[in-house]
Amino acid sequence: MFILKNGSSISQIARLRSPKFRQTGTDCTLSFWYYNYGQSVGAAELQLLVDGLEQPTVLWRTYYNEGNQWLKAVIQLGRLPHPFQFSLDKISLGFYDGVSAIDDIRFENCALSPPALSCEGPNHFWCRETNACIDSLLVCDLVDDCGDGSDEDNCNPDLQCNFENGLCNWEQSVKDDFDWVRIQGATPTVNTGPLKDHTTGTVRGHYIYMESSQPRQFQDKAVLLSPLFNPSGNGTCVFRFHYHMFGKQVYKLSVFQRTVSNARGWPLWYKFGNQENRWIRQTLHISSSKPFQILVEGTVGDGFTGDIGLDDMSFLGCTLYNGTQHSVAFFFKGNLPTISTTTSGTSVPATLPMNNCTEKEFVCRASGRCIHMTQKCDFRPDCSDKSDESDCVMEVCDFEDKTQCGWHQPALEDMSGSYSIYTTNIFKWKLGRGANLYPEQEQHSPLTDHTTCTEEGWYLFADSSNGEFGHTADFATPVISLTGPRCKIIFWNHMNGSTIGSLEVLCKTKNRTSKLWTQSGSQGPQWNRAEVFLGIRSNFQIIFRAKRGISYMGDVAVDDITFEDCSPLLISGKPCTSEEFTCANKYCIPKNNLCDFVNDCADNSDESPA
Repeated sequence: MFILKNGSSISQIARLRSPKFRQTGTDCTLSFWYYNYGQSVGAAELQLLVDGLEQPTVLWRTYYNEGNQWLKAVIQLGRLPHPFQFSLDKISLGFYDGVSAIDDIRFENCALSPPALSCEGPNHFWCRETNACIDSLLVCDLVDDCGDGSDEDNCNPDLQCNFENGLCNWEQSVKDDFDWVRIQGATPTVNTGPLKDHTTGTVRGHYIYMESSQPRQFQDKAVLLSPLFNPSGNGTCVFRFHYHMFGKQVYKLSVFQRTVSNARGWPLWYKFGNQENRWIRQTLHISSSKPFQILVEGTVGDGFTGDIGLDDMSFLGCTLYNGTQHSVAFFFKGNLPTISTTTSGTSVPATLPMNNCTEKEFVCRASGRCIHMTQKCDFRPDCSDKSDESDCVMEVCDFEDKTQCGWHQPALEDMSGSYSIYTTNIFKWKLGRGANLYPEQEQHSPLTDHTTCTEEGWYLFADSSNGEFGHTADFATPVISLTGPRCKIIFWNHMNGSTIGSLEVLCKTKNRTSKLWTQSGSQGPQWNRAEVFLGIRSNFQIIFRAKRGISYMGDVAVDDITFEDCSPLLISGKPCTSEEFTCANKYCIPKNNLCDFVNDCADNSDESPA
């Protein structure tokens, strides 16, 4: 069908009407191909006309010239229980020069579920009148999947919200940047946001959305808080919701679960970017041994075409905490966990053995022997009890005993040690293992560690579910006093994911930090070996620095960090053997280390041109 215009009067309308349909099922979509080309071809729109509803619902629009090509439109209709028809309208504002056409109209998945002879098992629900057999997860989700409404009978209204009468028992957070807005019909900005709600599929229905136009800025957040729920016990609580993420500059929608107030909690689910002009259903399974709350967080992208919609949010198998809403804080009053950090300071016992050591000397704990401070933390035990190496970085760290082997995170020590919103939400290193991964994390985090190659093995990872693009997390050694000429650090790294940032190895002395090694971007779903040459250095720290990518899909992980051949040279007091070279400073080194571009003697005499 195409439009032929042969008059010049203002406001002519060409209208194409569909037959009348009685109803549709929940997954119904309409698609067609359209052509809108010409210098002054004008706009067209498809309207939904529902019996008993005066105002038409706009389902689709095309604005002006879209090129000499056929384009496909896909429209989500969803469950429409009342008789309806479509009207394709083209309005001419006087001068019309072009071709508007439509072809290949197709309805898909529009029938209700067929009746079933039987419907066995706890995971199914048998509809009362239509006899359809549906998944039990579709019960009490504010959508009439049966066609007779029986799957939405006898539901607890406190566990559901379709936003037809406000926010129900959800609340706007006071600690975010702005609020979600309740609305009917289309959002104010074209080419972003829904045109209709999900519950009714018409302009009559309400939903909430996040407006991304001015004065909103990139990464502003709007947070919606659920009521409080009791611990899930042995069963699982299920959270169902519908989201709409349409627009070129749509950024992020996230769901968090928390058991402590003033914390963001831990991420259950994320979605980034444009998901086309449709409502999408999401089901999340939640388990908790403590009372908990759900947070739904929308984040603004870098432009005004970034509106995000929410509708039809419901819980199944969950019980409200005492049936009312409270502040989460009182559950844990006086019992907040603390974050333990390992500092690089020396933990000195209350009493040291009798000694005559000066301030520039270290006292061996067992014997009281004095050694020079440069012998502390040099990868060689000089005290009989090895106390000079006890508060230092360990030569090998595989994280299997869940300790950090003397490494520490300077950023966490700069903050208070108490559990706070700051330490929970910052981009930082954590110990993790594949057995603890949540769904979708498996796509980018290591499923097994490198040491044991099992899901139970531990590794260190920079948790990108917190923090923002460009944030860094440091993992540092205590000060290392001296290393030998062959010293190198070997480690295994895992960098897999669509938005991996970078990993750097830095050397920090008192007044300067230099970069020794760096790697950026995804390196594939496996552990990769890296080796960094250190050589002779004194009074320095090694730092692993992870830089966060643009999204959570990129945890950098590290395992099996080893300092190899790092103890400094030793003057034995004996003459060097025939197999050794005598350095100018009297050190003995193997002869095959001569003239190999490595300063093995520490005074470069093994590399002298002579």
